[in-house]
Parts: sequence; structure tokens; C-alpha cells
Amino acid sequence: MQSLAERQREFAAALLDSSLATPPGLVGPDGEASQQRFAVYRNNVVAGLTEALQDSFPAVSRIVGAEFFRAMARAYVVSEPPSTPILLEYGARFPDFISKFQPAATLPYLPDVARIERAWTEAYHSSEALPLDPAVFMAIEPDQLSQICLLPHPSARLVRSELPALTIWRMNIGDSVPTPVDLTAGGEDVLVVRPIAEVEVRSMPQGGFEFVQALVEGKSVLTATTAAMMADCHFDLSAHLSELIGAGAFVGHSFAFEPAVRKSTWRA
Repeated sequence: MQSLAERQREFAAALLDSSLATPPGLVGPDGEASQQRFAVYRNNVVAGLTEALQDSFPAVSRIVGAEFFRAMARAYVVSEPPSTPILLEYGARFPDFISKFQPAATLPYLPDVARIERAWTEAYHSSEALPLDPAVFMAIEPDQLSQICLLPHPSARLVRSELPALTIWRMNIGDSVPTPVDLTAGGEDVLVVRPIAEVEVRSMPQGGFEFVQALVEGKSVLTATTAAMMADCHFDLSAHLSELIGAGAFVGHSFAFEPAVRKSTWRA
């Protein structure tokens, strides 16, 4: 006799794989097995998860078209069923799935567009936190600035793309009109953050990704600046710091010699 866990695994597998038979023991109101009833239930589950993905990745859907997106999403649903009952968390690995989905190989920027959309969703639903007051930062003595560590806002995310994924994402949201894009123009680094109510998606200058990534790892402004300068010798620390603080990318600071308790949610 099967255990409850075995029956649940069998039910879950059949729910997402139409080639599997209806699990034994499932009957309709008449007490008889009903493949048709189970097929309807199976279709509703797959359709619901597919629709959830389409809602979370509207730019990707617009780029490939609704029919292609539904086929791609269905393949993802079958290969990656939900691991938690929280639907909001579903689709976290969809960008990586797209990068391996052969029919989408002709659109090399698509996985990074999906990563921007996933970062937007995570930022929108992240914890609330008051951004660092620029006045507080400005009060720091100039000779102490290099030893400062900045604590990232819980909503902040980083996305790095070797292609102009941000440009493509922007022209495929809302009422934007797509135009030709030069895929050889170089990559784009992206900051996604929701300091107050609205999610902001910003382009980062060269060296900016390395600078912020170092800060996220708990390193000082001096160490982060060194990392940025290695990426771009023309990196402007003052301008970039001002933009990041103005964007609400940080919630506080500490000195490098002080232990800082941080729980980073930044992603690259």
C-alpha cells in the first residue's frame, strides 16, 4: 500500500505531465474514476501557473508573442513546478530556464530582459525601509568617507547584461514602441530599487556595478572605489555616490572597523 507521501508525489507528477495516467483512487461524485475531470483540473493548474508567469514577465511576453510565451512557460511549469505555496516566489529561475530554452536561442538578450523583470517584481514586494537621509551622509567628515560601509536597501537588485537588455526592456513596457537595437553596442548594468513606493530601474555607469557589488559584500567605500577604478579608470566616485544615495539605494552606514550586521538581498 502506498504511503501518503508517495501518493502525493504521484499526484503532483501526473498533474503536470499529461502523458501520465490519472492517479488511482481519484473518483467523481458517482464514485467512478474520471480521467476527464482530472484533465480539466490539470489544465487549470498549468494554465494558472502560465498566466502567473505572463503577468510577471510582460516584456518577455511582448517580445516573443503570446503564443510562443505560453509554450515556453508551459515547458517551464512542467520542468519546474512550484516549490512553495507562495505564488509570488514562482518564476525566480525562469530567466535561467530561458537561457537554456533552445527555441529562444535566437534572442540572446531575452534571459537578461527576464532578469530585469524578475528584479522588478522582487523589488516591488520587498520589505519596507527608510532610505539613508542624504543630510546624514553629508555630515560625515571627508577624511572618514573612505572607511564608511553602506548598507543596501532591501529592495535593491543588480542586473548585469553583456547586451543592451535595459534598452530592450524599456521599449517593451507600457506604451513604448520597439525600435531597432544595435546588439553590438555593448552591455548594460542595471540598478533596480524601490526606496518608497515606486520601483525605479536605472542604468549604471561603467565601474558602478563593481562599486556597488563591493559595498554589498560589506567592503568600505575605499575598497569599492578601487574595484570600480579597476573596471573604469574614469569612474567618478562623487557623482555615482550622489546618484545612488539620491536613488535611495542605501538605508544606513557604519565604519569599516565596526561590525555591521547586514542581510543583503542584492543580486547580480
